Amino acid sequence: MTHPDREALTVARLDGPTAERAEADLTLVHADAFAEPPYCETGDGVRAAFRRFRDTTRNPTFRAALARTPDGTPVGMAYGTLLGPQTDWWDALTTPVPEAVRHEDGHRTFGLRELAVRLPWRGHGLARRLHETLLDGITAERVVLHVHPASEAAQAAYRSWGYRKYGETHLRTGTTPYDALLLTLRHRPA
Repeated sequence: MTHPDREALTVARLDGPTAERAEADLTLVHADAFAEPPYCETGDGVRAAFRRFRDTTRNPTFRAALARTPDGTPVGMAYGTLLGPQTDWWDALTTPVPEAVRHEDGHRTFGLRELAVRLPWRGHGLARRLHETLLDGITAERVVLHVHPASEAAQAAYRSWGYRKYGETHLRTGTTPYDALLLTLRHRPA
């Protein structure tokens, strides 16, 4: 399959209502990107991943990025929200986290929920463009995410962007533990 060069792709930032209208495109990217190992996600897995998508898009801190070819084909996406004060994100780690790290005020930490690029468009910097578009202008001091430990390309990309492993978490009971990564954007004032 041929595809246009990296520069021909558009990457647009979406707010919640716009992302809801593009849900089918985001779902297509997710399904295609996570169908292969180590994820091997099936239709049930994709439906489960998007079951609460509308609730997520209605969070006022929601933001997304969507990449398309010149003909409008969706080829990559990313989305997330700020972690609220009542988040359970840190509770899921297999090793306890100090209160100073886990404290959330609704502005401190951006949770990157998804970042995916369809196979034919990988290896050309599109994931980085999506990541940069998604985070452009946020005032959070850090970003957190989960990544499959066997996803070598994703692990390498995140490391090259400055993410560091902070721990491990079981996203679902009985599943492989995922790595919890953290990227420091700015230091918290004393």
